[in-house]
Amino acid sequence: MGMDIDQQIRKRFELVAPVLDERRLRLYVAAEALALGYGGISLVARATGISRPTITLGCQELSAAKDATPPQDASGRIRKSGGGRKRTATTDQTLRSDLESLIEPVTRGDPESPLRWTSKSVRRLAGELNSMGHQVSFRIVTQLLRAMDYSLQANRKVLEGSSHPDRDAQFEHIHQKVKAFQASGQPVISVDTKKKELVGAFRNNGRELRPKGDPEKVRVHDFESEALGQVAPYGVYDQTHNTGWVHVGTDHDTAAFAVESIRRWWNMMGRQLYPQAQRLLITADGGGSNGARTRLWKIELQKLANATGLEMAVSHLPPGTSQWNKIEHRLFSYISQNWRGQPLVSHEVIVNLMASTTTRTGLTVRCELDTNKYPKGIKVTDEEFKHLNLVRDEFHGEWNYTIKSTPPEM
Repeated sequence: MGMDIDQQIRKRFELVAPVLDERRLRLYVAAEALALGYGGISLVARATGISRPTITLGCQELSAAKDATPPQDASGRIRKSGGGRKRTATTDQTLRSDLESLIEPVTRGDPESPLRWTSKSVRRLAGELNSMGHQVSFRIVTQLLRAMDYSLQANRKVLEGSSHPDRDAQFEHIHQKVKAFQASGQPVISVDTKKKELVGAFRNNGRELRPKGDPEKVRVHDFESEALGQVAPYGVYDQTHNTGWVHVGTDHDTAAFAVESIRRWWNMMGRQLYPQAQRLLITADGGGSNGARTRLWKIELQKLANATGLEMAVSHLPPGTSQWNKIEHRLFSYISQNWRGQPLVSHEVIVNLMASTTTRTGLTVRCELDTNKYPKGIKVTDEEFKHLNLVRDEFHGEWNYTIKSTPPEM
């Protein structure tokens, strides 16, 4: 007999629930419970899924005023304005920033996509947040991560080489150095060379609005044009001010070209943004023109340190992690989005498209063409290298070091 009553209550509830508002539904289930008498509240709660406290509240309301009507205003509102429990992210002002600080040192991401993800589980993040004094569940962490454009994803083969055992430790080391430099008002930049681009009427990935049936006509074969050749865009991304500098070279991507890009950023942008700067932190890949083992890179940085008086602190990303360089997903990815579907027919077009790149978060970009020659194959002798004023960090000095200016010879 009990099962029959359960089924009847559940059937009636399923019929009326879609057409009742929050308060009327509470009063309805309370009426069912009162009609059943002793044990009615438990029986109705089991049949409908409505909590016992909610049914009890409805019973109290019916007892107080059997003919009560919902306190509606002109807009038809049932609940008072501002009613209901406030969201945890609203009442806990530091929750979002603390969550970001837990994720940032191990941020993962595709350099061509603005979406980022983290390798930490939401339960582990919730546990760490609770140990910091917050009161959150893993469900709240999941909601916050979605709002911050994070999502958990499976492993994917994207690494360029074998994983170094101190990879994660180096990421944390870089993160702490960046925080220390920014806290003291010193500039922090991320640098890298974007992939080389053919100049001319060549196909560019992506789609752009055009009249129907009239796509942009480009060459069938992507052979390098003898007249225009290729360009090597070297980027400098200011991690504090969210600004970018792109130095578009028409010759070889060498260490001299890389440091010249940093020099021009400093003269055109950095000097004005950081008039009191004494040190500059450069985060860079471990290979390429700014590689950790490239002697010419260090020699050119020594020249820049002597010319500017800045200490050049350098931290290289560990091997096989170049796609996680900040500049990849905070500058280069947006440049690729901005010029999607547009043939890079000239140097002027390339410079203008890069310089017009912006984001809703405030990214601005300046760009300049460099037609100077940067010959390859320049050798640095042991004698030249010995005169470097280079101080290595205690942790992986081959990745983390500082080049200080040297006093002029008397």
